[in-house]
Amino acid sequence: MKRKYPLISFLRLGFAAATILPLALTSCKEASDLWETVIPETDKEPTSSEIKGYVFYPALQQATDANIAQLKVPAGFKISKFAEKLGKPRILVTGTDGQIYASDREAGIVLMLQDTNNDGAAEVIKTVANIKQVHGLSIHNNKMYMVAVNEVYVADMNADGTLGQPRMLISDLPDGGQHPNRTIGFGPDGKMYLTVGSTCNSCPEPNPENATILRAEEDGSNRKIFAKGLRNTIGFGWHPETKELWGMDHGIDWLGDDEQKEEVNMIKQGADYGWPYIYGEGKYNPGDRPKGDTSYSQYLQKTTLPTLTYQAHSAPMGMAFYNGAMFPAEYINDAFVAMRGSWNRSTPVGYKIVRMHFESGKPVRFEDFVTGFVVNDNRAHFGRLVGVTVHTDGSLLFSDDTNGVIYRVSRQ
Repeated sequence: MKRKYPLISFLRLGFAAATILPLALTSCKEASDLWETVIPETDKEPTSSEIKGYVFYPALQQATDANIAQLKVPAGFKISKFAEKLGKPRILVTGTDGQIYASDREAGIVLMLQDTNNDGAAEVIKTVANIKQVHGLSIHNNKMYMVAVNEVYVADMNADGTLGQPRMLISDLPDGGQHPNRTIGFGPDGKMYLTVGSTCNSCPEPNPENATILRAEEDGSNRKIFAKGLRNTIGFGWHPETKELWGMDHGIDWLGDDEQKEEVNMIKQGADYGWPYIYGEGKYNPGDRPKGDTSYSQYLQKTTLPTLTYQAHSAPMGMAFYNGAMFPAEYINDAFVAMRGSWNRSTPVGYKIVRMHFESGKPVRFEDFVTGFVVNDNRAHFGRLVGVTVHTDGSLLFSDDTNGVIYRVSRQ
């Protein structure tokens, strides 16, 4: 008996909520009954694809001393709490005098943290801005730029690291939908870059500014689409030597445990990265067909494919190029990425900090840098990671917005 739609087995918090029916169906199905994936170039022929999907959220544990003690970092490094009980810290940036700033989207605040006695932990924690749904942060020309869902704000930075009254620069960014978490940065050209995620998992967007990176002047004027076809690029940055723009894009959900892989893209002006029609290494998305008379192969020809890919559903978030003096020299100009962790997979992936190796200015491979946040035989976690920044002392800081912790990785 053939099905007319994909069978989806739902798992949540480790409980197999819909296993009896799939097992019964599987036992009566012959191998020849499995659907053949057929994605024709045009809609003159039927599209068919069988996809098995899962929902699995590991249970949440606390960031206890015992849990933190079993975290793994490379030899010669150590990890500790820089700050805790922070609410839900998201994006991190570092000020020139060592102040650390963290956004808390849910609380609508920006925090400033200071390690005044240089012991590796913040003693001063204060709220320096109140902006509804604030998320992305960037420091440029001694000003703090902050982006919420629809708005971009700027505030002067005072000598003590606090902020002046925020002033709105942009008020009409697209609505958020499924991906409302905007990020912001300033390029070597001095211009403002804004990420705007898609409103959906996979669909044609009515607003051309969704699923893009936008570029504007420092004051927010002259806003234009810089690159498109980017489902949700949170972490991005410019390579310190080549000045090329790199970002990690979130793959489409509900394509299976190992699809769509997360993408590393060199982001160029005017490029189209394929979403929602083309993904990964040039694969066709069966759920969305190019409009009009355009075939998949024609859309593929104008799609810029990723330079590198990473395990599907890992959910890349913050990204920071290492430019400090604490880590060994081979870390210079490599990037660190926070992998928030999966929910749309049978077994969890992500929940870690990874190092993206660059050679001759290009990313070539990943390796684990901080692991161990998934515990209890993959059934629980104590950290979903978001922001990454390099402290002025050369240590690496990253945030977890589930237990309200900012972690610090330093040399022993």
